[in-house]
Amino acid sequence: MVGDRVRSRQMHLRFSQDIKLLLQRLAEQPLTLGDILAGTSERGSSLVIALLVLPFLFPMPPGLTGPFGGACLLLSLQMVIGRRSPWLPKKIANYQFPRRFAHILLQNLRQVTRVLEKIARPRLAKIAQHPWAWRLNGLCISWLAILLISPVPFTNPIPTVGILLLAVATIESDGLLMCISYVITILITLLFGFIGYALWLAPSLLPSIFK
Repeated sequence: MVGDRVRSRQMHLRFSQDIKLLLQRLAEQPLTLGDILAGTSERGSSLVIALLVLPFLFPMPPGLTGPFGGACLLLSLQMVIGRRSPWLPKKIANYQFPRRFAHILLQNLRQVTRVLEKIARPRLAKIAQHPWAWRLNGLCISWLAILLISPVPFTNPIPTVGILLLAVATIESDGLLMCISYVITILITLLFGFIGYALWLAPSLLPSIFK
């Protein structure tokens, strides 16, 4: 029973503690995505997903949405099929964040997770630890990653928020936050549907507006 409690505490390390450890390692040597996955066990999937999407909360240089979003999609699809040990192709796993960029990224993520951790904690264990919760979280993240990659201008932060909430909820085993994230995923989907419909109508509406 004591062993179970120890394992439970190890599996529910606070997200910010993971970030703190990564910052300490970054001070000693450059970090690759493979290093992060290897050092964080099954939490690595959600942690790397959070690292990959966090930059999209802020202005990003062009050309990064595809690679970062694609890697996020690959990890989340592994969650969908129930894979607990995340895998990335060697080329992606060996990708090395520039040290300055990685430091800024981890510092920003640490600030974001400090806010999220005020509302995230182990709750509704029956939902959080249900065998299908991992797969459903992966499915929602996969869908949001597709929306993130989609060429809809100025919308990157919207699915990013949903992905970050799901990543933190998964790491913290927070069933309540998972349920909230599912609702947010539906709302984001409806919003993108509305935006897509508006863009589809735009070519026919614009001539009449400017007559």
